[in-house]
This record gives sequence, C-alpha cells and structure tokens, in this order.
Amino acid sequence: MKQITLPVRFGIAISGSLIAYFLILSLLGQHTNIFFSLFNGVITGFGIYEAIRYRRIEAPETFTYGSGFTTGIVTGFVATLIFTLFFTLYCTEINRAFMVQISEAWFTSFRSFEGILFFTVAIMGFATTLVFTLSFMQLFKASNNLKKKTA
Repeated sequence: MKQITLPVRFGIAISGSLIAYFLILSLLGQHTNIFFSLFNGVITGFGIYEAIRYRRIEAPETFTYGSGFTTGIVTGFVATLIFTLFFTLYCTEINRAFMVQISEAWFTSFRSFEGILFFTVAIMGFATTLVFTLSFMQLFKASNNLKKKTA
C-alpha cells in the first residue's frame, strides 16, 4: 500500500497545479492558445522528477529501475486522468463556449469533435508521462559499469 501512496499523492499535486495553471490562463483569456500548454510539460516533468527522487531518497537500498519507473508512470497517469476529467467537466459544464473557441481557432472542418479533443488531452498526458519517466530514470538508475581498480 505504501508503494502506491507516494505516486498518487504526487499525481494529485501535479493535477492540481495543471488545473490551477489552466484556470489562470482562462482568467487571462489565453487558454485557447496552444503555445501555453507547453508549460504543462514543465509542471508534469517537475512532478514526476520529484516523485522519483523522493522514492529514491525514501528507500535507497530497495530503489530499482522498476520501482522508479513504476513511480513515474503511476504519478503521471494519475495526474493525466484527473486533469482530463477536469478538462471534460470544464468544456461540457463550466464553459461551453470554450469548445467553440477551440474549434474556431484550430479546426475549420470539425464541428463535433468533443471526444477527439478529450482523447487528445489524455494521450498527450500519457505520452508526456512516458517520455519524462524514461528520461528521468536515466538519471536515477544505478550504473552497471565496473569500478576501475587503482593499482
């Protein structure tokens, strides 16, 4: 049970940060600008990095590539699922005009693309999670290089 609580905790923190960032952009009227979504990667990457780092600090003797990888994947997937649910709720209940704004800004031939948009948000989050986890585990994995003997 303790193995799953850390990534879930960090996943909730990441999703809260992503939601707050999205709402701030919404208040500024910039939430339809796709360029600002690049910062979502920074937020997600920082959270995944910290989750893996904390796992390594928490139990350095039992930390393996597998445990770090699992921590990163679960952290990112929890954050992605929560943010996708929020995004779906925002688009369908809170600000229904947002779908029209996105459609006008980015799609000229699509009129009913809600499912595609929500699926894209989820896939982008999952892909970001996988890439960052694989990248950060290169920093945290134990080296298999033989130590040089000094004569």
